[in-house]
Amino acid sequence: MIAVVGSNNVDLVVTVDHFTRPGETQRCLDFERFAGGKGANQAVACKKLGAEVVFLTCVGNDSNGQFSYEKLSEVGIQKLVTKTNLPNGFALIEITKNGENRIIIYPGSNNLITKDLIRTKAKDLLKASMVLLQNEIPFESTLEAAKLFKEHDKLVIFDPAPAQNVDQEIFRYVDIITPNESEIFALTGLEQVHTAVDELLKAGCKNVLLKMGEKGSLFKGGLGQSKIDAFKVKTVDTTAAGDVFNAAFAVEFERTKDINKALTFASAAAAISVTRKGAQSSIPSYDEVIHFVKERGQGI
Repeated sequence: MIAVVGSNNVDLVVTVDHFTRPGETQRCLDFERFAGGKGANQAVACKKLGAEVVFLTCVGNDSNGQFSYEKLSEVGIQKLVTKTNLPNGFALIEITKNGENRIIIYPGSNNLITKDLIRTKAKDLLKASMVLLQNEIPFESTLEAAKLFKEHDKLVIFDPAPAQNVDQEIFRYVDIITPNESEIFALTGLEQVHTAVDELLKAGCKNVLLKMGEKGSLFKGGLGQSKIDAFKVKTVDTTAAGDVFNAAFAVEFERTKDINKALTFASAAAAISVTRKGAQSSIPSYDEVIHFVKERGQGI
């Protein structure tokens, strides 16, 4: 079983010709609403990819909260979802015709994922063998979850996104940290990939899994060293691709304990997701990922 402690948001997505410049007004080409949030994306992806999942989050008291709760219920991961009296978190997402995106987050009810709530739900959370964490809830709560799981010798995977206000204290509890290139540079203040990876290892992270988009992924640490190329696909929307990658890696690593297999599986799942619009709506099933890999002459 995989535990996820993190955010849920509703993604309000506008498709535009180009990123809107300061002072510019442009008419959007399309508007859609999707269930999202890094925590929810990773929890739903784990479930769709075949893992047992327990997900701790807080939903709001508005229509967005109801929408998010319904989507989590559809995949059967609503048990630890806590209803609150705040508006739900949401994300304003601008996507260009080329599939690039930029995102503004309103945290809302996600701010009520507290240290006390995590400890209250500890018994259910610790049924899992690992936890997936992100950085869209109060950092003190993310740190508390990492400590809780490390106290019980469970695997801690931390996605430092967004890479803001990250206290390096958390690194001592992290088994695998999973930044992308911009995040690892923000975390370390360095501008060279391999040097930045080594800096995170020196800072206490036991392993670094660097997500490099179309350039693939790099893994280095106590569990080994590996580099996996990305699968080539036509990109439609990159929203949640990193979340799908993280979830797929966790699912396959829990199943096989094989880093290379997990990286290949994650790369394939993320590649499929960018060919589809939306966050949770873009997540493939386990069978889709296996078929995708076999079509390209690779095995898992």
